[in-house]
Amino acid sequence: MPTQLKQTILFFLLFLGASTAVMAQYILEGTVIDQSTNVPLENATITDFDTKKSVQSDAKGKFSIPTKTIYARLIISHEGYYTYTLLNAAKENIIIAMYATSNALDEVVINGITINQKLKQATEAISIVTQSEINSENTVQLAPILNRVPGVYMQSGTLSTNRITIRGIGARSPFSTANIRAYYADIPLTDGNGESAIEDLELASISRMEIHKGPSSSSYGVGLGGTILLYPEYASFNASSANVYSTVGSFGLFRTVAKVSHGGENANVNVIYSNTHSDGYRDNNSLDKATGAITSNWFINDANELTFIGNYTSLKAFIPSSLNREDYENSPRNAATFWKNARGFEDFKKTLFGINWKHDYNETYTQKTSVFTSFNNNYEPRPFNILEEKATTFGVRTRLLATKLYSDSSLKWSVGGELFFNNYNGKQFDNLYQDFPDGTGSVAGDILSNINENRNYFNLFAEAIYTRKKLSISLGLHLNQTKYTVDDQINTSEGEQDYTFDAIISPKLGVNYEVSSNFNLFGSIAHGFSTPTTEETLLPDGVFNPDIKAERGWNFEIGSRFNTTNRKLSGSVSVYTMAVSDLLVNRRTATDQNITLNAGKTTHNGVEAAIRYEVLKNKHFELNSYINASVNDFKFKEFTETNANFSGNDLTGVPKSVVNLGIEITNYKGFYGRLDFQAVGKMPANDENTVYSDAFELLNGKIGYQNTIGTKFRYDLSIGANNIFDTAYTSQLQVNAFGNDTSARYFYPGLPFNMYGGIQLNYRF
Repeated sequence: MPTQLKQTILFFLLFLGASTAVMAQYILEGTVIDQSTNVPLENATITDFDTKKSVQSDAKGKFSIPTKTIYARLIISHEGYYTYTLLNAAKENIIIAMYATSNALDEVVINGITINQKLKQATEAISIVTQSEINSENTVQLAPILNRVPGVYMQSGTLSTNRITIRGIGARSPFSTANIRAYYADIPLTDGNGESAIEDLELASISRMEIHKGPSSSSYGVGLGGTILLYPEYASFNASSANVYSTVGSFGLFRTVAKVSHGGENANVNVIYSNTHSDGYRDNNSLDKATGAITSNWFINDANELTFIGNYTSLKAFIPSSLNREDYENSPRNAATFWKNARGFEDFKKTLFGINWKHDYNETYTQKTSVFTSFNNNYEPRPFNILEEKATTFGVRTRLLATKLYSDSSLKWSVGGELFFNNYNGKQFDNLYQDFPDGTGSVAGDILSNINENRNYFNLFAEAIYTRKKLSISLGLHLNQTKYTVDDQINTSEGEQDYTFDAIISPKLGVNYEVSSNFNLFGSIAHGFSTPTTEETLLPDGVFNPDIKAERGWNFEIGSRFNTTNRKLSGSVSVYTMAVSDLLVNRRTATDQNITLNAGKTTHNGVEAAIRYEVLKNKHFELNSYINASVNDFKFKEFTETNANFSGNDLTGVPKSVVNLGIEITNYKGFYGRLDFQAVGKMPANDENTVYSDAFELLNGKIGYQNTIGTKFRYDLSIGANNIFDTAYTSQLQVNAFGNDTSARYFYPGLPFNMYGGIQLNYRF
């Protein structure tokens, strides 16, 4: 055979073999996300188990990897997340959801609603509450969970009477959380009157909380206290399960939670129902609460994602109210006399719907838009009157995000806006309970007031993060315009009145520098504001107060995040100072009503620290410990009222210090347990600082055992105890209660020693 012919045949065979090899390759494409937040994970490593080839996900979590077969085995890893193994991966777009570990939270991606980044690169103080921490209690009370977070303190007079403060902001709100913004999967939980009731949500439906402390989140409304981002629990992809969890406890607690979830390759749905009953520790203190929640996530294609959120809450809770010093110390189970005789309670129904749409225009630009609505009905008989409220909310949030990558730097920016429309009607009726035999309870009489309010606002915001090597710089700008339209249906002489708050511009500047791979420094300067709630805008007779203004403040902060190379020790420390002007001051009247006015300035200085240490880890068990602490110096800088001068006094309703210590143990055979110790400093109950609550210590604990039967059935048995020392303590203060120091009803007694037990059953289809 001629040499040339041999060479031709050899070349043809080589070409045919190479072509066959190329044709035998398959390209698998997918997206890597955080299971709790749906945030795309950049720089996740995807490895083909057979070929050992690896690729990394891009800034939007997307990857493409060549494989020999259409059903390849992939190993996905990302620092701060558990390694994920995917068997029989299909050729279609694969969604890979990864779970965060508890010992590398600084590597976890945060801020998924807007510009996402790793926690360690953030320029402000942020705390993460994981799903395991949420489930570490009886999943009924939110206060023990939030009170472990440095800088955050939640007072809880009853299961339905709560107040969350961050760095002292919101402590003077009468019965609710104000001056703090809250979002649930990009849907505002803060209503038109500025109140955020995150405790209305079912805790079992929340997968993670991010708490941004101080007015540093330009995209969320720059509330003075900060922002709480709640991420709903989504079903896992390519899995189906049913879960039932029941709890029984002291004071007639009985609770049932049922979950059903189903996930396909690109879509999932999670449905949760809960029912809670409690007789309550005190008289006139029973509660019945039912919730229903649904979340659904659908990756339509490479460019579009839809998320649906629905939540319904029905609650009827009787109100024991606060006690004076003598009754608090000697008869804490009693209800306040007037509230007991009137059988005061609140009965509300709240419905929330939202749809989030995410669209990737290309590798650089992404659009995120949310449309939401809510309906609230509340009926609340009080001794001084009966309140009937109806509110409807509609709103839209949208933002354009961009990510630009350069050779040694990156720029992420976002611009957007939020439109919020809230229609509120509040009626007050005379309460005639005193005209009827004891035990009758509240009886509605003549109408006293009938107010229609339309509270509308718009937010415009822009934010950017520039990163070059070890340095990150964050810039933000937020513009708010809030307007009231008030129509008094009884006193019609003045007709419909418009009140517009001055436009407020809030800038921020933040810096983060990576000193080493285990140590970051950060600092920020940010402006924030908080408009008064509807209750604070009304005088006791129900008339709108046109002179009231929004609180404003500047926050200055420096801090650090650190960990050791082996991650046995990790933590964060921050120091801050905030100056607040136009302080909203609440005064309690003789008829148990409130009047609010702007009356001064405050300074908020504090130190916060959170440290976690892995004591021991071997093949049998793991033992971790933590210490979280905040030390506060919150004072009235300028505060005069009539003939009184409170300048220099301690800020009302805030503890001087909060320290949390805890240990957690996990046995690999299924046993687990934890102990949490909390020490809370004394709190001033009035602006005069003549009455304080006592400092106290609490010890809570929980132990359990979990295991599987077969491959599909899992169970979890647990028992827990709160206030093991049986400490008498004040769980909430009614600040500036009416009366002298002995007769004023300042104190809500906390629960004594109480226990609960639970059983959880899970079946995977």
